[in-house]
Amino acid sequence: MDVNFSGHVTRRVPIEEVTQVGQARREALALADQCGFGELDAGRVALVATELATNMIKHGRGGVMHLSVACGRNGLGVELCAIDQGPGFSLSQCLPDGFSTGGTQGLGLGAVRRQAQVLDVWSNARGALVLARIYANTKREEQDLAYGALRLPMRREVACGDAWHLASDGQQLAVTLIDGLGHGVPAAEAAQAAAEAAASAGLLAAPDLMARLHAQMSGTRGGAVAVACVDTASGRLQYAGIGNIAASVSDVHGSRGLASHPGIVGVQYRKVQAFDLHVVPGNLLVMHSDGLQSRWNLRDYPGLQHCHPALVAALLQRDFDRGRDDTGVIVVRLGAV
Repeated sequence: MDVNFSGHVTRRVPIEEVTQVGQARREALALADQCGFGELDAGRVALVATELATNMIKHGRGGVMHLSVACGRNGLGVELCAIDQGPGFSLSQCLPDGFSTGGTQGLGLGAVRRQAQVLDVWSNARGALVLARIYANTKREEQDLAYGALRLPMRREVACGDAWHLASDGQQLAVTLIDGLGHGVPAAEAAQAAAEAAASAGLLAAPDLMARLHAQMSGTRGGAVAVACVDTASGRLQYAGIGNIAASVSDVHGSRGLASHPGIVGVQYRKVQAFDLHVVPGNLLVMHSDGLQSRWNLRDYPGLQHCHPALVAALLQRDFDRGRDDTGVIVVRLGAV
């Protein structure tokens, strides 16, 4: 299995009243078309979008839906993440048909489970996050890759200056996060140049990959870049970061921070100083731009460590987005990609 995928910009749809349910469905169908879905699979996407958005209004006091193109083992899929405003719920209670907290027929999440290859939920008093991924057939074999990522432009901007890239051959894994300097179109151009370099470079050592990105970003305004390269057989993770990218490896016992060094990739920095650490399958690699605050701790969210990485990314964005810059975050469960 080979993966060589650069993340698309995440679509964000507010869900605060009934007419926005249709907007969520139209955005989801546009992504299904982008992924090459046929009529039947696009219908599955539309149903999931409608059910999740309707549930947010009826049971969760509204919220926002994130829609993304997801990379699977056998092709692309549509990811929908509904983030409501409370009061939260238990997935085990709500999945059986007929259970409802709002006087409805109680068929929504059961219908989502039947249509989506991935369904996961995390909930607290602040609200629930419901993740669904739909791939272009109804078979239930393992199609999903255990990562989650967001590319969100600053509010009132269309272009996003943050980007990410994921590459794997089943034995080696390379995760790249880029934060183009500033925001808007010039930042997006810098980030796009770096993502294209990561896509063409293949699986290199972290310093070599950083050098490729530096050369490709020359002539742009540059930016911050972090690269994590993992050998799954030996458990060796090699990390190199330039600029203000936060990164860590976490498990149920805590997290280990990964340090970045000063500089601007594409403009000027000192020699890359990569460092190694040992990781084991199941660890979460978390990397994000300074669009998120870095004072989070996954141990403050019981059970989240075991959830799908896309829920971790969505939770971090929900609770720690600064709101004044582009936001880029990628979370990967090591050993599962």
